[in-house]
Amino acid sequence: MWLSLSDGIHYSSQNPGNACRLNKAGGPLPVLNLLAMDKKGYRRGSFQSSTSDEDMVEVAGGTLDFSMVDDVPPLDREMAEDTGQAAANTANPLPIDLSRQRRQLGAAMADAQWERAGFSSYNGGGMNGSSKMMDFLEEPLPGVGTYEDFNTIDWVREKSRDRDRHREITNKSKESTWALIHSVSDAFSGWLLMLLIGLLAGAIAGLIDISAHWMTDLKEGVCLKGFWYNHEHCCWTSQETTFQDRDKCPEWRTWAQLLTGNQGGEALAYVLNYVMYILWALLFSLLAVLLVRGFAPYACGSGIPEIKTILSGFIIRGYLGKWTLLIKTMTLVLAVSSGLSLGKEGPLVHVACCCGNILCHLFTKYRKNEAKRREVLSAAAAAGVSVAFGAPIGGVLFSLEEVSYYFPLKTLWRSFFAALVAAFTLRSINPFGNSRLVLFYVEFHTPWHLLELVPFILLGIFGGLWGAFFIRSNIAWCRRRKTTKLGKYPVTEVIVVTAITAILAFPNEYTRMSTSELISELFNDCGLLDSSQLCEYVNDFNSTKGDDLPDRAAGPGVHRAMWLLSLALIFKVFITIFTFGMKVPSGLFIPSMAVGAIAGRLLGVGMEQLAYYHHDWGIFHSWCSQGADCITPGLYAMVGAAACLGGVTRMTVSLVVIMFELTGGLEYIVPLMAAAMTSKWVADAIGREGIYDAHIRLNGYPFLEAKEEFSHKTLAMDVMRPQRSDPALTVLTQDSMTVEDVEAIVNDTTYSGYPVVVSRESQRLVGFVLRRDLIISIESARKKQDGIVSSSVIYFTDHSPPLPPSSPSTLKLRSILDLSPFTVTDQTPMEIVVDIFRKLGLRQCLVTHNGKLLGIITKKDVLKHIAQMANQDPDSILFN
Repeated sequence: MWLSLSDGIHYSSQNPGNACRLNKAGGPLPVLNLLAMDKKGYRRGSFQSSTSDEDMVEVAGGTLDFSMVDDVPPLDREMAEDTGQAAANTANPLPIDLSRQRRQLGAAMADAQWERAGFSSYNGGGMNGSSKMMDFLEEPLPGVGTYEDFNTIDWVREKSRDRDRHREITNKSKESTWALIHSVSDAFSGWLLMLLIGLLAGAIAGLIDISAHWMTDLKEGVCLKGFWYNHEHCCWTSQETTFQDRDKCPEWRTWAQLLTGNQGGEALAYVLNYVMYILWALLFSLLAVLLVRGFAPYACGSGIPEIKTILSGFIIRGYLGKWTLLIKTMTLVLAVSSGLSLGKEGPLVHVACCCGNILCHLFTKYRKNEAKRREVLSAAAAAGVSVAFGAPIGGVLFSLEEVSYYFPLKTLWRSFFAALVAAFTLRSINPFGNSRLVLFYVEFHTPWHLLELVPFILLGIFGGLWGAFFIRSNIAWCRRRKTTKLGKYPVTEVIVVTAITAILAFPNEYTRMSTSELISELFNDCGLLDSSQLCEYVNDFNSTKGDDLPDRAAGPGVHRAMWLLSLALIFKVFITIFTFGMKVPSGLFIPSMAVGAIAGRLLGVGMEQLAYYHHDWGIFHSWCSQGADCITPGLYAMVGAAACLGGVTRMTVSLVVIMFELTGGLEYIVPLMAAAMTSKWVADAIGREGIYDAHIRLNGYPFLEAKEEFSHKTLAMDVMRPQRSDPALTVLTQDSMTVEDVEAIVNDTTYSGYPVVVSRESQRLVGFVLRRDLIISIESARKKQDGIVSSSVIYFTDHSPPLPPSSPSTLKLRSILDLSPFTVTDQTPMEIVVDIFRKLGLRQCLVTHNGKLLGIITKKDVLKHIAQMANQDPDSILFN
């Protein structure tokens, strides 16, 4: 069997017949027989090839190696037979079993024959003289293999690159001591990076906590012995502080006292403090929105929807950059201090991921590989939750359950280490002065009773209803912001919402304090030393046993606190809808927990009073006798907080772990699990999406949710482009297009890549080339390679036919060609196609019919099809 030299056709893994197809169960079904692979010149061992990026394809954990043996290009049997007549007329026929000839004739004679045949050495020598044909891409060009902004990475390609890099380092480590040291440092670099991320994330979190605490108190007054002290620290060392008035000391002055010098009545002091509170809140929020708008637009919002999208493989340039980190750190302090109904816990995940992304640039293997970088970002997200809640294990589970798209076992270990280091760093800083990582850490000692599961489940129902209501209302408001003139005035919106929040919040002491302090107050289990209104019960000290106080009758302070908390609940429910999504850093964890904690405390106090006045009822008689400590209202607040947070985010396992890490006790896991699952079931019954998924869909990000099942009976031919009425698919040919032709196609289209075929008539697939790589390669060739003009022919093959001396130089671009694009047939069910895109992280998949290229399916096409099947707007998907 012979092949004409003028054919210039090289077939290997790009042949659709050699593609690895998936069976209906989603498992790999290799079409190639391994024995046949060996006979055709394939091998399965390790290799070093001139094409480093596209030799390996990972399918469901298995690896197929389509590299060549020796320097012999494997030839497609069918194509060789089709071209047999042309081969017979060729003066210098090339036999298929060239490797045997080369062994018989010796290396020198074989190379001479190879050159006489018109081919260059397969290892990259020039063809027909280096002036006529050279692969200038043997040295990688800057930018080739990278991705444009707002595009999806190719996970298979990135993992293949990392395997090639690791294989090269392993092979070189056997050659010298220095190479061995380099190999060890490469293996250790991941752990060193986790250490640096944990240290930096913990330090920034401590700085944010201390600064936000001080600036929140600055709205109410200032410390005379040092303006940098917050209220609590200012009164710590005071000698004139009484136990009853331990929050009041001469060193701390309110703004009314400073402005009037203790002159005037209480009404004037109240008005002055009211006005100063509003002015400080407006100043903080104005600074925050101006800094975000002027320096880092990506610093606004929570950041978790975008982090989820980035971890799924999407590129958003600058979202995790140094300016975003700097501005988000500063504006997060300002936004929290302004008194807006938002938290810092969600944005801390964004801050930690910024730290991870910036530190990745210190290590080559993470800087140059997008897939490896996303493993680091998954661990950084765990560190962010660790410092936000003081919950290292909960942070790891949050990263696994909520934000990560690809989470191998190695990333689990490194996430745990990063979360551990971050929590240790924050604990060393001790930002709250109580040796705790969060302000609202509590410890409960009273056991709960089985009958209390009923009110806990009621709190779960409330959390689910609140979550569904909040998601629908907030998404409707954010959509209005995006589609109307409201979105053109972000500064005005922030100022108006801040003014309304401050005006309504100041009269109520439970909305005036920071949300973290409110949660701490609500979680608190009343003791003898508590002076809060929530603890103003009618005391009967004769019945006190040890440290536990019995259930007591509510005093006037408790009654007043219930009214104030009811008003605070209504205020928080509605103001949070308009606050989340504004152009300032805004987290949702703390506001959601506050709503649930208020509802839980109200229910807890109600249950406590019911048990006190009706302890002889059947439901209380067996376990709650008179004078016993039966009900813990703080526990109800904690369960309510978990229920509402679960209803909004749809977290389950990580939420329960975070909450019990906050309380320091394991005996309340069952109430938390009951409330979390109930809230998720109720919220899912109303709407399937959590708040972060809803914002991803609102922004049109190409996020393919792995938790949802695709059950529609459609085929790949129904989704692919082009359809029957569309123009023909834009393709490149492997050896018949000039530089001018390719540049015209690139300029006339906006596609991210182009299939490469043998010819327009045959439509047999060769590979796939990215638009960005094409542009960079052609521009570089015009500058660096002599003789490249518009009429130069571009070759995506290893070899090209001899050309007349007067013809322009040819351009060889085979090294940027993906020789193993994923293909499916036009009759493949879309449920299999969707699974392929989800599990392999593909950005496009080519569709063939009887081995010929028919169309293409991109990730955007899949998302649009899913939206169409769900009766949603398919045009809401904006990116690929």
